[in-house]
Amino acid sequence: MNDIKTQTKDKLKEVILMALKKAMDENAITTCAIPDFYLEVPQNKGHGDFAANIAMVMAKEARMAPRKIGEIIAERIETDGTDIEKIEVAGPGFINFYLKPNWANSVIIDILKQGQDYGRVDIGKGKKVQVEFVSANPTGPMHMGNARGAALGDSLASVLKMAGYDVEKEFYINDAGNQIEKFGLSLEARYLELLGYESSIPEGGYHGEDIKQHMKDLISQEGDRFLHVDSSERRAYFIDYALNKNLKRMKQDLERFGVEFDNWFSENTLHESGKVKEVIELLTNNGHTYEKDGALWFKASQFGAAKDEVLIRNNGIPTYFASDIAYHKNKFDRGFDWVIDIWGADHHGHVPRMKGAISAIGYDPEKLTVIIMQLVMLYRNGQIARMSKRTGKAVTLVDIIDEVGKDAARFFFNLRSADTHLDFDIDLAIKQSDENPVYYVQYAHARICSILRQTQERGIKQPEIQNLCSDDIKKCLGTLHLQEEFDLIKKLADFPSEIKLAAENLSPYRITNYTMELASIFHSFYNKCKVLCDDKNLAFGRLLLVKSVQQVLQNCFGILGIEAPERM
Repeated sequence: MNDIKTQTKDKLKEVILMALKKAMDENAITTCAIPDFYLEVPQNKGHGDFAANIAMVMAKEARMAPRKIGEIIAERIETDGTDIEKIEVAGPGFINFYLKPNWANSVIIDILKQGQDYGRVDIGKGKKVQVEFVSANPTGPMHMGNARGAALGDSLASVLKMAGYDVEKEFYINDAGNQIEKFGLSLEARYLELLGYESSIPEGGYHGEDIKQHMKDLISQEGDRFLHVDSSERRAYFIDYALNKNLKRMKQDLERFGVEFDNWFSENTLHESGKVKEVIELLTNNGHTYEKDGALWFKASQFGAAKDEVLIRNNGIPTYFASDIAYHKNKFDRGFDWVIDIWGADHHGHVPRMKGAISAIGYDPEKLTVIIMQLVMLYRNGQIARMSKRTGKAVTLVDIIDEVGKDAARFFFNLRSADTHLDFDIDLAIKQSDENPVYYVQYAHARICSILRQTQERGIKQPEIQNLCSDDIKKCLGTLHLQEEFDLIKKLADFPSEIKLAAENLSPYRITNYTMELASIFHSFYNKCKVLCDDKNLAFGRLLLVKSVQQVLQNCFGILGIEAPERM
C-alpha cells in the first residue's frame, strides 16, 4: 500500500495529465509525446506543497515557452473532489500546488494502525541480500573504524529490511593466513618469556597487553606443559585458545553495542574445505592466471584493475586475495541476489580487482556493492584524541561505549555518509542539552511520554486504535489547522519516502537526519501548541498527533539502534 504522500502525488499527476490531454484536444498545446515529469516538495514553503516540472520537460517538443505551457495546463486542472486549494505557475514554469490544510491528516491514522510497520516499503520485493560488515581482525580488540562500521552496517541492514529486502548480516572472521601465523608466534614468545625463557616477538608481530594476558591466563590453567610440545603444535593450540577468547569478547562487545550477526563465517573453513584451491583452479581453467617468479598471478588488469595480483606466493601459500575470491563465490553460491560489503578506506584499491575476479569466475560483478567507509577523527576538549582516556592506548569500541554510551556512539557514527570523514566530538556526545543531537531526539520521545502520563493522571481516555476511523476521530483530526501542526503531520508523511531513499542510496544517515528534523518540528509544535487544552476535540486530535510522532520516533530509533527513553 502506498503512503499518503505517494497517493497524493499520484492523484496530482493524474489531474495534470487530464488537463494536458484536454489542452491537446483543444490544440492549445501541440505535442506527440507526453514526457516523464516529477513532483517534488519545494524547499521554500511559499512555493506550495508540491511542484511539477512538466512544462519545462515538454517545452522543446511543444515548441512553446515553458511558463506558457504551465499556464495552459493549470487553467484546465479540475480541483473538484481533490485536496487542491490553489494552483500557481511560478518561475520558469513550475506548477505549484497548495493543498488544503488537512490533506495529510489521514497519515495519523495510518501510523497508529500500522505501528512498527509504518514506513515499510516494498522496493526490495523479498530480494535476498547479505550485508557483511565489521569483519575485524580477531587478533585483538576492535578499534574506532570497526565501531563506525558496526553502527553503519547494522543500521543499513535495518533500512533494507524496512524496504522489503530479505537481509542477512555476516561477520567474516580472518582466522587464516600470515597474520594468524604471526599471532601464534607472538603468543608463543610471550608464553616462553613468562616462563623465564628468552624469546622475542617476531617482526610484524603483536605486542599488545592482551597477548600477554592470554598467556598469563593459559599458564594459570595449564602451567608449563606446553614447553615440551612441538612448536607448531604448541602455536596451533595457542591460536585456537586465544582466537576463541577474542571472538567471545568481540561478540560480547558488539552485543553491548546493539549489534548481533546472523552468521559468523570463518576464513579458515575455506582452506579446510578446499574452496580456495577450487576457485584458483577455476580461474586457471578459465585462462585468467599465469605463473611468474614462482608465483601464480590473476590477470586482474584485464578486468579494469590497476595491476595483476598474486593468488599463490612463491612459497606455495595462497594469498588473502585468493581466499577472498573463494569467500565471495561462496556468498553467491548460498543464493544471495545482492552482496554488500562495508570496507575501510584503505581497501579502496581492492574493489576493482575483487569485481574483476567475480566476473572471471562467471558471476555478475554488479551484484556486489562495496561501501568504502572513511576514517573517524575523535576529539576531546577540542583536541584530537588518539588514545583511550582509560588505558592511554588506542581507542577501542569498548572505550567509546564506556565513555559516551551505546546510543550516542551509534547516533554519531551515522551522522554522516559513509564516504565522508567523521569528526566525533566526545564532549558533545555526553552533553545533556539541545546541542547534543542524540539527547535532542531522545528528549522529544521522553517529552511525549510525559504528555501521555499526564493524560493518565488526569483520567483522560487515550485513543483506541480500533476506533480510529470513526467520525468522532475524523472530527478531532479536523481541528488540527495550525502551521506547527501541519508541519509535523507533513514530516510524518515523509517517513516512508525517507526509508525508500535511504535504501536506494544505501545511506542510513538519512534516517538520522530525518529523526533530528522530526524532533525539531515536534519541539516547535510543543512550544506553540498546548496538547491537553480545554477544547476536548482539539486535545484529542493533538493527542493522536503526538502518539503518531512517538511511534515514528520509535521506528527511527529501532533502525538506528538507540533506546526510546520515557524519562530524561
